[in-house]
Amino acid sequence: MRSADQFTIANKPIASIDLMEKAARAFVQCFLRDEFDTTKSVAIFCGKGNNGGDGLAIAHLLLANGYDNVKVYIVNFSDKQSDDFAINLQRINESRCKKTDINQPSDLKNLKADLIIDAILGSGLNKPLSGNYEELVRAINKLNKKVYAVDVPTGFFAEGKQPEDYNGIKAYKTISFQRPKINFFFPESTAATEKFEVADIDLDEAFIQKQDSDFYLIGESDIQKILLPRKLFSHKGTYGHALIIAGNTNTMGAALLSSMACLHSGAGLTTACIPQSGLTALNTTLPEVMALPRDEYTRIEDLKKYQAVAIGPGLGTNPENEKLLESLIFTGQPLVVDADALNILGERSDLIEKLAPNSILTPHVKEFDRLFGGHESWWDRVQKAKEQAKKLKIVIILKNQYTFICLPTGKVLINPTGNPAMAQGGMGDILTGIIAGFVAQKYSATDAAILACYIHGKAGDGLAHDHFVVTASQMAIRISKEIKILISK
Repeated sequence: MRSADQFTIANKPIASIDLMEKAARAFVQCFLRDEFDTTKSVAIFCGKGNNGGDGLAIAHLLLANGYDNVKVYIVNFSDKQSDDFAINLQRINESRCKKTDINQPSDLKNLKADLIIDAILGSGLNKPLSGNYEELVRAINKLNKKVYAVDVPTGFFAEGKQPEDYNGIKAYKTISFQRPKINFFFPESTAATEKFEVADIDLDEAFIQKQDSDFYLIGESDIQKILLPRKLFSHKGTYGHALIIAGNTNTMGAALLSSMACLHSGAGLTTACIPQSGLTALNTTLPEVMALPRDEYTRIEDLKKYQAVAIGPGLGTNPENEKLLESLIFTGQPLVVDADALNILGERSDLIEKLAPNSILTPHVKEFDRLFGGHESWWDRVQKAKEQAKKLKIVIILKNQYTFICLPTGKVLINPTGNPAMAQGGMGDILTGIIAGFVAQKYSATDAAILACYIHGKAGDGLAHDHFVVTASQMAIRISKEIKILISK
C-alpha cells in the first residue's frame, strides 16, 4: 500500500496532502453511515505521523459535516512529525476544532466523548507497544467507548505473526484504505477490532495488481471469469460423474448433505457410496443420487469412470475405511478429502505423501493440526499450509470465517464470503459436495476450490439476510440459485 501511495502520487499526479484528504473523506463517509447522530461528541487521538495526519483531516471534515463537539488529542510522544501531519495541524489550529496535547499518558483526564477515533500509529508496527504508548492505549481501552480505528488499530500488526498478548487498541470497527490488511482475516484480529470495512481511496489499481504477493483476495469478478454457462446439446455426461464416499450407520446425514450439494452444484451424475443401512434414507431423500452400497470388503472398481471422488463426511475411522482410503490413494487418482478421511490421514502420515497431485484437502483448524502438527498462531498455520500445498502439489482449503485456499504454486487465496449464521453442523459436508460437483464438471482443482468456497459462503450470506442461523440443508438448496445469479451478471 505504501508503494501504491507513492506510485499514485507520482503518476496521477496528486500531492500527498491531497491523497491524505481523499483518505480522510473516504473514512468519514464510512463513519457517517454508522454514526449519523451528529450530536455525539468525538475524541480523535492523533500521532504525529501520517496516520495522525489522517486523523486531523478527519476532524476537520466531521466539523464540516455537522459534528459540533469534536476534540483532537495530539499524542506528543515523539519529536518527529511528518510533513503532511504538520500541514493538517496548521489547518486545525486555524479552525474552531478543540485541541489538547498529550505529553504523557497521565495528561488524559476526564475524557467524556461518546466516540473515539484512533489515529495514533497506523500500519508499519513490528513490535508490541511499550512505554507511553502502551500506557495511553490501556487508558483509552479502559474508557469502554466505541472506537473507530483509522486504517489499522494502534498496536496491531498489519501482517506477520501477532504477539501472544495483544496490548493495542480494542476497536469496534477499523476502516482500512483500499485493501484490508492481511491480518484482518486471522481470528487473532478480533482482539484488535470487532469488524472492518474497506474504503476506496482511488489508488492506482493496475499498479496494485502487478505487485508481487503470495496473498490474493477472491472477488466476484474472479468467479465470473471461471464459471461456465451450460450450452445447447449438453447432457448429463457433459457435466461428469461424482462419487461421494460418506456416511455410516449413525451419520447418514453427512452423506446426504454432501450428495445434495454435489447435485445442486451441477454434477451430471452423483453416486453415493454408503453403508447398506443408509439406502432407504438415500432413496427417500435424494432419488436423483445413485447408490453404491459399502461394506467392510468394499473395493471400488473402475475408479476412472468417476471424474471426481470425494471421501470422508461421516465416514468413520475404522480399519476398513482406512484400507479403503489407502486403496483409493494408491490408484493415483486425485481425491477430495474431508472429515474422517482427514482424521485417518492424521494417523497415517505416510499416506499424505502419496496423495495424487491436485488432490484437495478441506481441514478445519483441529484437523489441520492433526495432519501437520500444532501451531501457536494462525499466521504460522497458514504458512505451513502454503508450504505443504506446494510440497505435495495439492490444494489445501483451511477453513475458518475467512477460508485460506493454499495452492500448489505457493499462492494463498483468501475467500471473503460467509458469516457467523453458518456456524452449524454439516457446513463442511456441503462444501465437500460442492467441490466434488465442480471437479466432476472438469474444472481444475484450483478453480473448483475457488468456486466452491466463494459460492458456499455466498449462499450463506444470501440466507443470512432472512435467517438468524443457516442450516446445511438450506445451503444445499440455495447453491444452484447463487450460481445462476453469478453467471447471469
